[in-house]
Amino acid sequence: MHEKSIELLNKALADELSAVHQYMFFHFHLDDQGYDLLAQLFKRTAIEEMGHVEALAERILFLKGVVKMDLAEETEQIIEVSQMLEKARAMEEGSARDYNIWANECAANADSISKKLFEALVADEERHFDQYDVELENINKYGDRYLALQSIERSKSQASGAPAVD
Repeated sequence: MHEKSIELLNKALADELSAVHQYMFFHFHLDDQGYDLLAQLFKRTAIEEMGHVEALAERILFLKGVVKMDLAEETEQIIEVSQMLEKARAMEEGSARDYNIWANECAANADSISKKLFEALVADEERHFDQYDVELENINKYGDRYLALQSIERSKSQASGAPAVD
């Protein structure tokens, strides 16, 4: 009865798993480069995306479907900060667009709970898009000085003996 919803939920799950992998890759490399604030943004977002995976899996199981743990796409090996933010922004924009469409498809198939789940995901994806968009605007506006400030903050914290930000 809910085959279409299960299919769409698994597509979303694959997108979210890809986001977790991509954002953790970005987190590791930004942390290594000393950009603590951006590294933490990607880490927090990856954790939120893991919550999305869980919610989607729970819904699939409720509908008596099989949870597929496939990735929608491979992790891109991007280490340049602006390109990371552009990639993340595009991923979030695409997810919000797809989830809006899929919410309507679920509604058309008499599955209002999956519709509501997709609508909640849209709100999160739009917030993530906005966060990445703001960071990208800051880099475009202030250039390398914006990134240097983050690196300086790490140096100041380490010099003062403060514990590493987690």
